[in-house]
Amino acid sequence: MKTQNKKIKKVVIAGGGTAGWMTAAALSKLMGKGIDVVLIESDEIPTVGVGEATIPTLHIFHQLLGINEQEFMAATNATFKLGISFENWRDISKDYIHSFGFLGQGCWAAGFQHFWLKGRAKGLVSEIGDYVPEHLGARAGKFAVLANQELNHAYHLDAGLYAKFLRNLAEKHRTTRIEGKISQVNLNKETGYISSITLASDKIIEGDLFIDCTGFQGLLIEGALNTGYEDWSHILPCDSAVAVQTKMVRKPVPYTRAIARDSGWQWQIPLQNRTGNGLVFCSKYMTDEEAKQTLLANVQGELLNEPRVIKYKTGTRRKHWNKNCVAIGLSSGFIEPLESTGIHLFQKAIVRLLQMFPSQGINQSDVDEFNSQARTEVDNIKDFIILHYHLTERTDSPFWRYCKNMEIPETLKHRMSLFKESGQVFKKAEELFGETSWIQVMMGQGLMPEQYHPIVDLMSDEELTSFLNNIKSAVKRKVDNWPDNNDFINHYCKSTTT
Repeated sequence: MKTQNKKIKKVVIAGGGTAGWMTAAALSKLMGKGIDVVLIESDEIPTVGVGEATIPTLHIFHQLLGINEQEFMAATNATFKLGISFENWRDISKDYIHSFGFLGQGCWAAGFQHFWLKGRAKGLVSEIGDYVPEHLGARAGKFAVLANQELNHAYHLDAGLYAKFLRNLAEKHRTTRIEGKISQVNLNKETGYISSITLASDKIIEGDLFIDCTGFQGLLIEGALNTGYEDWSHILPCDSAVAVQTKMVRKPVPYTRAIARDSGWQWQIPLQNRTGNGLVFCSKYMTDEEAKQTLLANVQGELLNEPRVIKYKTGTRRKHWNKNCVAIGLSSGFIEPLESTGIHLFQKAIVRLLQMFPSQGINQSDVDEFNSQARTEVDNIKDFIILHYHLTERTDSPFWRYCKNMEIPETLKHRMSLFKESGQVFKKAEELFGETSWIQVMMGQGLMPEQYHPIVDLMSDEELTSFLNNIKSAVKRKVDNWPDNNDFINHYCKSTTT
């Protein structure tokens, strides 16, 4: 069923920043000359601009756009990321790494964790990260991009410079940028669709399809269309962040640090020229001033800017596509930055829109499918983030006691029970995080399976020892051949902006 027969010839993107310019670059380059792309951006409105850690799925987006890794990294002060170090999450002074890559080698019936669990019971294994190259590389401070390797690395990047890099690409492919502040969103009285946007200068921008990249405000999707928002703050209680940049005091490590504090957690993201720092916290348990003091007491290096507080509400828009408006970026909802999924969700929404692009007019079936896929994706990521907070031994503060005792989704309860009782983890096709991620975080947070799959017992102890040692040795050999992470950055993608 068509809901709007009008062909889509002009796409108007409201807002710039990372989400806006990612959308503009993709639409203008990949949809060709069949559509006009206009982006409205005001120099007066600052972007959130602190989403500086990514996950490996960004390679897909960059390959689609033909972006050269070395060029992009040099232009954005980027460094390599092999995972996240979770410090004090399970309990104070208990740390673990959630790395990218794949864990060991399993068989048709059982993943590697089952072999490792039996080996652990017999004293044959070391920590589970020794069986993942990216995990060992993160700890050793080593990395290289080699020919034909799997792309299991991500980046730390300067979000402002990334938006600028994408803007150059978008404008090369005929995106028109219009400077201005949005004063009004105008609806068609008969259909309720957005017909145009009026700027503070009284200039009117008409369009056929509108992309809302106006951040938390959601000026189009919510302000004009009243789409509604599902609040997740009862299960993801952090609602604020304070961010500050500092001068580099040591060479960058190839991982993000996520350090749990009394009422939230602190991030440390090393770029080539500076360190990004922040504290995510819950305002019920900590004031803005206390958050600033906590952050500043735990950063190193000279401050490069004044700390700024960002307020948000975890949750999701009830529809990410409503009428002729698609919300991409923070306007569609916000899960929180713990596993660096923000930019991933931007790119997934962009690719999903390209796959279902309504060039001949908007079909309700496309809209419904888009929204269904978006909802499934954010629900799966939401469960993974809740896991970090809920599966904890910490009871030292009201915040952690709340997280430990809060009611969690049945889907997450099932995953945790399945792993505890049988050691099993299954990834559904549409999910972002795979078995290795779930295993590393559940074990890291203290959940150890009570049994392993019986197929492992077909191996003798000698065969199991040889099997485990061969995998560990292969991982070590691979990482031994990687150079120092910082030396490789200086050789491969040294910043062109410092």
